[in-house]
Amino acid sequence: MSRKGTPTDNPVLESLNGWIKDELRLDFNLKQTNDVYRCIHDYVKYYNHIRRAWSLHYKSPVQYRTELSFN
Repeated sequence: MSRKGTPTDNPVLESLNGWIKDELRLDFNLKQTNDVYRCIHDYVKYYNHIRRAWSLHYKSPVQYRTELSFN
């Protein structure tokens, strides 16, 4: 993580954090939920098992790793 007040220390991580926060707020209704831990759990499951990534040839991270035998 970057030092306080210096997001340029690690722009890739800062970008990912912002992206995750946006998806949690917009797609998973984080502000409307009473169970934040469940919402985050559901998002992590979505991110790893369902969400398709362009950089992984439109496969989920789990599917990509399984096909490459990285179990």
